[in-house]
Amino acid sequence: MSSCLFCRIAAAEIPAKVIYQDADVVAFEDINPQAPLHCLVIPRRHIATLNDVTPDDAALVGTMLYRAAQIARERGYADGGFRTVFNCNADAGQTVFHIHLHLLAGRRLGWPPG
Repeated sequence: MSSCLFCRIAAAEIPAKVIYQDADVVAFEDINPQAPLHCLVIPRRHIATLNDVTPDDAALVGTMLYRAAQIARERGYADGGFRTVFNCNADAGQTVFHIHLHLLAGRRLGWPPG
């Protein structure tokens, strides 16, 4: 989708601090970090919300989770702990309608989240 912010980041049309990319996903630093490590892992293919994920997308979503864990490990946060979050739709805090996984680490994270 040409107007989707994350599609444009994935296509390198908009600059981002990319920390990982492959044929399926892109991970980049959040522009408003809520923890010392706060990045987003997105699929290159546009999927608006988790409500739009199909059984054919299971491997892609698994890849997003796997990549988040790998980034946490590479950055030295795996043993201390990290959080992964998908927000689905506006009431849950989704502001960009292209699925994305938040990876947060590097500080104690409270529960329940806000």
